[in-house]
Amino acid sequence: MTKADKINFSNPSGFTEFLPGEKRLELYLLDTIRRVFESYGFTPIETPAVERLDVLQAKGNQGDNIIYGINPILPPNRQAEKDKAGETGAEARALKFDQTVPLAAYIARHLNELTFPFARYQMDIVFRGERAKDGRYRQFRQCDIDVVARRELSLLYDAQMPAIIFEIFEAINIGDFLIRINNRKILTGFFKSMRIEENKIKPCIGIIDTLEKIGEAKVKQDLEKESVSCEQTQKIIDFIKIKGTVDEILDKLKHLAETMSEAEEFSTGVTEIETVVAGVRNLGVSEKSFCIDLSIARGLDYYTGTVYETTLIGHEALGSVCSGGRYEELVGVFLGEKMPGVGISIGLTRLIYRLLKADILSSFAATPAQVMVMNIQDDLMPVYLNVSQKLRKIGINVITNFEQRALSKQFQLAEKQGIQFCVIIGSAEATAQKSSLKDLKTREQVEVPLENLAEEIKKRLGRE
Repeated sequence: MTKADKINFSNPSGFTEFLPGEKRLELYLLDTIRRVFESYGFTPIETPAVERLDVLQAKGNQGDNIIYGINPILPPNRQAEKDKAGETGAEARALKFDQTVPLAAYIARHLNELTFPFARYQMDIVFRGERAKDGRYRQFRQCDIDVVARRELSLLYDAQMPAIIFEIFEAINIGDFLIRINNRKILTGFFKSMRIEENKIKPCIGIIDTLEKIGEAKVKQDLEKESVSCEQTQKIIDFIKIKGTVDEILDKLKHLAETMSEAEEFSTGVTEIETVVAGVRNLGVSEKSFCIDLSIARGLDYYTGTVYETTLIGHEALGSVCSGGRYEELVGVFLGEKMPGVGISIGLTRLIYRLLKADILSSFAATPAQVMVMNIQDDLMPVYLNVSQKLRKIGINVITNFEQRALSKQFQLAEKQGIQFCVIIGSAEATAQKSSLKDLKTREQVEVPLENLAEEIKKRLGRE
């Protein structure tokens, strides 16, 4: 192959891959998140990476997301099959861009096989054709939970979401965080009371949602473009900047509900958020870890009630690390019935990138092995294999070095992979049924009888 014939094997733009230590970190986070999800009774499902295009686009499901279509590419000798393999009309397919729309289709497909409320979690890869940039990918893993009911869904499910977020971020130990809670009915009701035109309310809420990204001055400009007067704009800004403790904000909202005109939807939102806050407290979420933030809107149109965003204290520039909310119509779109739901999503690939870059988390060692059994001489390989298996049987991860090389080189190999312990057995040790155990962290080396080796390593790993 000439230089001109070389294939570009770099990743396509926006499609990333982890090194082994980063992948191990991802698996650890997935296991931690899964444990919390399952502790609340959520059950796992997995939907295909590919969905029918009309499912992904049904009634505006697509939103602003750019969908990747799927088309077959036939080899030169099979071009005659092109028409049969065509992906047009109802057979057009595309890669899923989130987990919620596929959940709706999943429920429609399995309606009579599921029990409701249906609580599921998914940790799948999704694809979005957005512009690739630092920390934002076109392929990434999302960890989602949703609870979906037929006709009615208790607000206590909304209260569970912050409790689940709290437990996850406490478990992965990434410092202080704040779960910010709002209710779209409060915002919608407030806009209605100010006589904002009905068709302008959703765009205005979308503008409010960009406050942290674009700043107050730009928000004012964008609201004025929607024919919102300067006076109305200032009242909106003053409203969403209401601060205080959870109880202080609730009191202010109740007072507003008593004094404003057309307050029905606003009052409903206040009652709902009060119920959610009471549930959050009863579920033991620390008062310092959640608040009411009236600027949180979640720009997606399908949210209708409670909404959430979570930020890391001191690292607010990272943006939301977990978000979601309640929706009424999205899941029932394929069945023509009311199926309210509430859910949250962690964009795990993006989160890992942000946390590593900010030095909030560190990559794991490249290998899960805790021990390397060194190869001093090839004729002792049966001993090395026997020792390795005994360690594995008590749950210790082991690499057996099959290549004989200088001991210093083997130590370097172990250190490079983050392996802590090395087992050294030469002829004299094998005859005496002993071994040398070296701790590469402390540089300590001790002699240990082979019959005690497993327990000694176990003790030193802190697992006695």
